[in-house]
Amino acid sequence: MATYDKSASTRTAWLGWVYFAGIMMITLGFFQAISGLVALFDDGYYLVGRSGLVVSVDYSAWGFVHLLIGLTAFAAGFAVMTGKTWGRTVGIVLAVVSAIVNMAFIAAYPLWSILIIAMDVIIIYALAVHGREAAE
Repeated sequence: MATYDKSASTRTAWLGWVYFAGIMMITLGFFQAISGLVALFDDGYYLVGRSGLVVSVDYSAWGFVHLLIGLTAFAAGFAVMTGKTWGRTVGIVLAVVSAIVNMAFIAAYPLWSILIIAMDVIIIYALAVHGREAAE
């Protein structure tokens, strides 16, 4: 008698986007962590115009924020790739936080910030709508 594999029929082409989100989380987490480390060790790293950043805080604090977001996104990216539920949840939360943080840095790095925000939106969509497929 033939058996029916229900899990195989529920997977869609969006599963590739979930894996893409995991890879992007790992990559962007690495870049965020490097950016945080550079900000901590180089006081002149953030060069902004007269208007300054959207928020006025110590650059060392932003260095720690970028480092923390980067390391957490790196770990959550591997969790997404292995289908862990906590990885999807943390990934969505971190993508939202990353988008907000990068909005604050649009004055310092406009092109980079917009690129990261766009990637964050894709990650949020892939994980929120199709993330469950990776666990099956």
